[in-house]
Amino acid sequence: MARPLPLVENPQNRFDATYTTWDVEALEDIPRATLHVYEDRTRNILATNDSPDVGFRWSVNPYRGCTHACSYCLAGDTLVLMEDGSQRPLRDVRIGDVVLGTKRVGAYLRFVRSTVLAHWRTIKPAVRVRLADGTELVASPDHRFLTRRGWKHVLGTQHGRARRPHLTEGSRMLGFGQLPASPAPTEDYERGYLTGMIRGDALLHSYRYEREGRSHGDQFPFRLALVDLGGLSRTWELLTQRQITTPPFVFAEATNDRRRMLGIRSGSRGAFEAITSLVAWPVTPTREWERGFLAGIFDAEGSYSQGILRISDADPHMLEATCAAFASFGFDAVLEPARDNGVRSVRLRGGLRAQMRFFQLTDPAIRRKCTPEGRALKHRHDLSVVEVTPLGVDAPMFDITTSTGDFIANGVVSHNCFARPTHEYLSFGAGSDFERKIVAKPEAPALLREAFEKRSWKGELVVMSGVTDCYQPLEQKMRLTRGLLEVCLEYQNPVGIITKSPLVERDIDLLAELAEKASARVSVSIPFWKKDIARAMEPNVTTPERRMRIVERLAKAGIPVGVSVSPIAPGLNDEDIGEVLEAAKDAGATHAFYVLLRLPGAVKEVFEERLRRELPLRADRVMNRVRETRGGKLYDARWAARGTGEGVYAETIATLFDKTARRLGLRKDDVTLSPEAPNTFRRPDRAERAGQRTFGF
Repeated sequence: MARPLPLVENPQNRFDATYTTWDVEALEDIPRATLHVYEDRTRNILATNDSPDVGFRWSVNPYRGCTHACSYCLAGDTLVLMEDGSQRPLRDVRIGDVVLGTKRVGAYLRFVRSTVLAHWRTIKPAVRVRLADGTELVASPDHRFLTRRGWKHVLGTQHGRARRPHLTEGSRMLGFGQLPASPAPTEDYERGYLTGMIRGDALLHSYRYEREGRSHGDQFPFRLALVDLGGLSRTWELLTQRQITTPPFVFAEATNDRRRMLGIRSGSRGAFEAITSLVAWPVTPTREWERGFLAGIFDAEGSYSQGILRISDADPHMLEATCAAFASFGFDAVLEPARDNGVRSVRLRGGLRAQMRFFQLTDPAIRRKCTPEGRALKHRHDLSVVEVTPLGVDAPMFDITTSTGDFIANGVVSHNCFARPTHEYLSFGAGSDFERKIVAKPEAPALLREAFEKRSWKGELVVMSGVTDCYQPLEQKMRLTRGLLEVCLEYQNPVGIITKSPLVERDIDLLAELAEKASARVSVSIPFWKKDIARAMEPNVTTPERRMRIVERLAKAGIPVGVSVSPIAPGLNDEDIGEVLEAAKDAGATHAFYVLLRLPGAVKEVFEERLRRELPLRADRVMNRVRETRGGKLYDARWAARGTGEGVYAETIATLFDKTARRLGLRKDDVTLSPEAPNTFRRPDRAERAGQRTFGF
């Protein structure tokens, strides 16, 4: 029975959509979404390379994009933690917004600013995850959350094709847990806010003095001056809504060490009396009034620094009202001893969760004081999983890509797909486009034939592929790689293939004939041997054991086959070299090569973020080892040094690889041809071509 394919939201295609079925035996993760294929009609087919680090000059790339891409999705009402400590539904987050992600600093993960790079919507099966503290999330089975034991998918199995780290009962997530959205302001909330702000920081005082020629000199001044415009603007708006005029003014210009300070003021008796009435102490405060009061007094006299939230004042009545309001909402607050100037502070206890709950409940206006940026992700709250329940329906799901590779969803650390923005380089969206819109060159075989017919072509080695795997799942339908091999066989042109996919086994017949008449060799990429490390670093690729069976099957068919132990990440998989080479020799491999991990450009951040999230206990060692092999840097762009590195550790890796390969009889070779190899290339004559056109199928 065909597997049902849910709808995925995307813009209208410019080209016809191609739908495909999937070879279950060849794929471990069957794509769920309908696949749309865009045709690349450009006439170029052969890409050139002039780097001496790569042993071939020509490559062919029939596909761009990949259906093996990750997709992590959450329900649209999931609340995302923004940079200012507020929360916003995931469906309303937009590209360019700044949220909070995490970054390891020293021994702890800490909150850091993270820019939203992409935002998309799709349809996915819905799964409810419930935690011990009451936190609930609705996510797709593929979504991942950070637990004390690393990143885990929502659903998975312990054995078989769906085996992967996944949430189970007792898994302990990292974060502070789900918090309610800030309630909408009410009349009592606004009066409470004005009371806290004005009584906490404003001048509101009438006085009288005698003036010659007049009966009295009554004065009714009101003035509020703040550096932060958030609190000042909210106060001005609330007063204006009540027809109380308080014109703004410049209280103090900026200096070298002070910011500009603006204020609002009034000297009229009417405004004074109206404001005094608004901020009068209620006989019996309502909870809404107390909520607003806490927001106002925090904006006026509060601080949030070094993980401590305090509200300070010298007025006993204000301190008493603050403590009572905290207690009304179940906060644990303590009144600290008075300082020399008589000021006392009310300190909120309960750590990060209590502080974040305070900000969400009260919604202060001065948001710079509400962000946990820089705070360590420490908590004592129970965020263990108590239920993971598939809901049995497909539902709208949303996700974002951020610069840190994660974000905070309903108070827990959530993973996102960092690769999607690269698809924008092809003029596509970074959403579901990435996983189901593939650029293919349907005329690739014909174009290669045209290239071989040119007088300039001398029969050099052609490698497939230089960008994406030529045996990605789409090849099962489009058969472009097979068509390219047929052309190479027709012209007896040498071919080299680098792949991770079992789909290469489909073309054993062509590869075996090519190996006999020209030259064909395959290198299977197997950088990891330990299952847990392989799953962490290559979650959507077939297992090392399955890839080793590719080597075995090709070798039995007489096809020269070897392994590429690439990339070798120092301190991570260099210890796997011996086991991979031993298994490869037993499977029938004839050659082996490796490339040291390269981290050019943005790849540095991508690799490190993934490493620290998937394998946090190994991260520091690996990054230090990479620097050790790159002259103290994370990347060395020099030719001849890029693939092997330098220094004692790099030399140790090279020595270990060389000695093991020699002992096993594996040539240190890749997909290149030896200089002594005869040139087998030939152009078929017209009679041969006519026969192929007449009888070829």
